[in-house]
Amino acid sequence: MTSDRPVRVRFAPSPTGNLHVGSARTAIFNWLYARHHRGTFLLRIEDTDQERNRPEFTRSILDGLRWLGMDWDEGPEAGGPVGPYFQSQRMNTYAEAADLLQRRGRAYPCFCSAERLEAMREQQSQAGLQTRYDGCCRNLDPEEAARRMASGEPYLVRLRLAVEPGEMISWTDACKGEISINSDLLDDLVLVKSDGFPTYNFAVVVDDFHMRISDVIRGEDHISNTPKQILIYRALGLELPRFGHIPMILGTDRSKMSKRHGATSVIEYQNQGYLPEAFLNFLALLGWSSPDDRELFSREELVSLFDLDRVSSHGAIFDMAKLKWMNQQYIKALSGESLLPLCRPFLDPVPGFPGEYSAEELAEMAGLFRERLEVLSDITQKVPYFFADPAGYDEKGLKNCLKTPDLEGLLQELIASLEALPEFSHEAIESVVRRMAEDRRLGAGKIIHPTRLGVSGRTDGPGLFELMKILGKEACLRRLRAFLAARPWTAGAPA
Repeated sequence: MTSDRPVRVRFAPSPTGNLHVGSARTAIFNWLYARHHRGTFLLRIEDTDQERNRPEFTRSILDGLRWLGMDWDEGPEAGGPVGPYFQSQRMNTYAEAADLLQRRGRAYPCFCSAERLEAMREQQSQAGLQTRYDGCCRNLDPEEAARRMASGEPYLVRLRLAVEPGEMISWTDACKGEISINSDLLDDLVLVKSDGFPTYNFAVVVDDFHMRISDVIRGEDHISNTPKQILIYRALGLELPRFGHIPMILGTDRSKMSKRHGATSVIEYQNQGYLPEAFLNFLALLGWSSPDDRELFSREELVSLFDLDRVSSHGAIFDMAKLKWMNQQYIKALSGESLLPLCRPFLDPVPGFPGEYSAEELAEMAGLFRERLEVLSDITQKVPYFFADPAGYDEKGLKNCLKTPDLEGLLQELIASLEALPEFSHEAIESVVRRMAEDRRLGAGKIIHPTRLGVSGRTDGPGLFELMKILGKEACLRRLRAFLAARPWTAGAPA
C-alpha cells in the first residue's frame, strides 16, 4: 500500500444471522480506524449465500450498528459512488473479472463432478497426502473446453496458480507482523461456482479493488484466506491492500466464544438492557489497549486514541463480569431524567406502571436506582412496590423486626408523626425518624429497617426517605397501617 493512499475500510457482514459480537467488534475497529484517520467507513452486505441469507438479518445488522452509534459513509441506505453495496447485485462485475482472468490464461473452466472431486480427496487422504485439486482440467484444449461450456455442461472456474513448489506467500500484517504461508498448502482454488455465484475469496478481492479499500481489518480466522486472496490480486494485476488481522474473542476458559459463554448476538445485549455506549467501549477494548491503560472512554476519546499498532496479537477474553461493571459505571453517570426513557421498555411490564406518578416523580424514582443497576432490565424486579402495595414481607426482615423494642408502639408513633407532617419531604421524614430514634435511645436502623419492610415488603433498596417521599404520604401511611394491623413479625415468634 502506498503511503499516500487515502484510508478506506469496510465492514462486510453476511446476512445469515443477527449481528454477532465478534462481527460487531470488527465493525468497531474498522469504524474507529476510519474516523481516527479521517477516512471512509464503508458497509457492504455479502449476500451470495442464497440458502441462508434473510432480509430480516440485513435489517438486524443495520439496526445493530446504529444502536452501537456507528454510521457508515457508503453502503446500504447511505449510497455512494462505488455501489451497489450488496454482492448479489454485483454479479456482472464478478463475471467480467472471471472472464478477464480466463482470457489472460490465469483461470480455466473445470468440469470435474462433485463425485470425482470427493473420490480424489478420499484417495489423497488415505495416502497421507495434502488434499488438493489434481489439475485434471488445467490443460484442457481451449476448443474442447469451449464446446463443453456451449453444450451446457456444468463447470467451475478455477484460478491457475502461478507459484513455485514451496514458494512462500508473505505479507506484513498490520496487527501481527510478518506472516508467511507455504504455497504447497494451496491449490487451483475455485473462483466461480457452477451456479454462477462467486466464491467468498474471489468476490472479496473484486469488491475490495472496485471499492478502493486501503486496509482490510478483520478477524484472525481469515488469515488462511489471505494468501488465496493475494494470489487473486496478483492474477488480476492489482495493488494489495494492507491486511490487519485482529485477535479472536475467547470465553473465560480461553476457548472460542460461543453461547455457553453468554449471548453472542448484539441484539440480545440490547434486549437485556446494556447501554450502547458501554457495549461499544467494552468491545473496543477486546484486543486493543489505550496508551494509559484506562478502561472508560467516550466515543470521541476512542476515535482520538485508536490505531492498529496497539491491537494485541493474542486472544481477547469476553469477561461478562467486566461488561456488567462497565455498564453499571455508565448507568451511574446518568441523571434520573436521562435514565427513565432508557428504562421504560423494562418498566412497561411492571404491574400498575406508571401508576399516578408524574413524569418528574418517575424520573426521580429511576434516579434512585442508578447505582443499583448492572443492566437496565434489573429495574423490572426492583420497582414493583412503587406501583402496588406489598403482597408479603421478606422473612429475614420479619425476623430482624424482633430486634426492635416495642415495635408496635413505635409504628403507632411513627404513623401519627408522619400523618402530622405538613410537607412530606425527604428531609421531614428523616427528621421524624431520627428524632424518634433519639427519644427512644435506639439506633436509627432499628426504626429504618422495619419501616422499609412495611412500605416496600423488602429489606433492601434505595434510601428509605427518598423512596417514601416518592411513594407519597397516603401510600406510606396506608402500608404502615396494614403492616401494623397484620403484625406479621409475630408469626412463629417465641412466646
